Amino acid sequence: MIYKRSSTLFAQAEQVIPGGVNSPVRAFKAVGGTPIFVKEAKGAYLYDEDGNRLIDYINSWGPMLLGHAFEPVVNAVIDKAKKGTSFGMPTEIETQIAELAVAMVPNIDKIRFVNSGTEACMSAVRLARGYTGKDKIIKFAGCYHGHSDSFLIQAGSGAVTFGSPNSPGVTQGTAKDTLLARYNDIENVKALIEANTNEIACIILEPVAGNMGCIPPKDGFLQELRTLCNTHNILLIFDEVMTGFRLAKGGAQELYNINADIVCFGKVIGGGLPVGAFAARNEIMNYLAPLGPVYQAGTLSGNPLAMAAGLAMLNELNNDAEIFNRLAEKTAYLHKGISKALVSQNIDHTINRVGSMISVHFAKDEVVDFESSAKGNNETFKKFFHGLLNEGIYIAPSAFETWFITDALSYKDLDETIEAVATVAKKL
Repeated sequence: MIYKRSSTLFAQAEQVIPGGVNSPVRAFKAVGGTPIFVKEAKGAYLYDEDGNRLIDYINSWGPMLLGHAFEPVVNAVIDKAKKGTSFGMPTEIETQIAELAVAMVPNIDKIRFVNSGTEACMSAVRLARGYTGKDKIIKFAGCYHGHSDSFLIQAGSGAVTFGSPNSPGVTQGTAKDTLLARYNDIENVKALIEANTNEIACIILEPVAGNMGCIPPKDGFLQELRTLCNTHNILLIFDEVMTGFRLAKGGAQELYNINADIVCFGKVIGGGLPVGAFAARNEIMNYLAPLGPVYQAGTLSGNPLAMAAGLAMLNELNNDAEIFNRLAEKTAYLHKGISKALVSQNIDHTINRVGSMISVHFAKDEVVDFESSAKGNNETFKKFFHGLLNEGIYIAPSAFETWFITDALSYKDLDETIEAVATVAKKL
């Protein structure tokens, strides 16, 4: 494929935007080459500035669950925009989407909307600290919760891609209050709690990791975290920015039958527009201003365009009884086809999958945490990425990112993808 126009646009962007991008992983530093500039998208396809059609497996990093330019969402945004794009005042639609989200998700009574997943996770941790009166948090190596200072310690995703998981600008004071655990290692978590008795406010994690590739929780891991938190008066925070409304109506809480104390949302809840949210039971949420002492605010929070998009998306998911089964079946089909193609060429790999999240790890052994994910063959991944791109398949330009499946994908699209993998595998 030819990417002349994308190359020209990237060169222009580099003159006025740091690295030419507004989010680092887009720069293709992990895989080499020039970023693809998108002109438009529809359904399962991206159309770039050079006129190439690409089958999309990142889907704006998750929210396009029903495909790009999904008509009910687009129409909702257009209708709302005609009445004004921002007021900085309460609107009825904020209550409508809040009521629907609370009805769909287990164990939450109230929800506060913000403008990004980063903001949601940052606010959730502040709320946990204010509610418990304790300062320290436990996060897991390879889990990414946005670029807030507390989280940029072995953060996975872009931080790993660039080899600097501990970002300059994060103070030692902040770092000392962030305790780092190994994902899927409950004994490691127990040791941290014992070494910091009565000092830990919360444990935050992606219940299904997506920023070191897709990594599911081991059987019993989430349940044991819940028990530890109950025993030691620690709040359990699920970062469901990726998994919320994607793995089930009620997200990972519903899928694994585990109640978190605070849940963070993004991606799907905004229907593709910049939205985040955090939610909890009444006694926790009532600690937020203006009811309580924990301050959190946002001038554009609850923006009517974002609320309209999110409400349209959640209504579609709430009214479609088979959506999550269809997504899981398509993902399983893709898993089987990719694995068959790679096995036929004796290529070491591990495929992890949960619902409509899937990752191909070029690692021989099981991938269960950041350490085992990092052992994957990144050189093979680079060839795999560019090989698929040349075949018209767009996956995340990093080995440390999950793929996201959309319901707009047809089985013909999946077969085309599997055929492309088979072609690329012969050259790896």
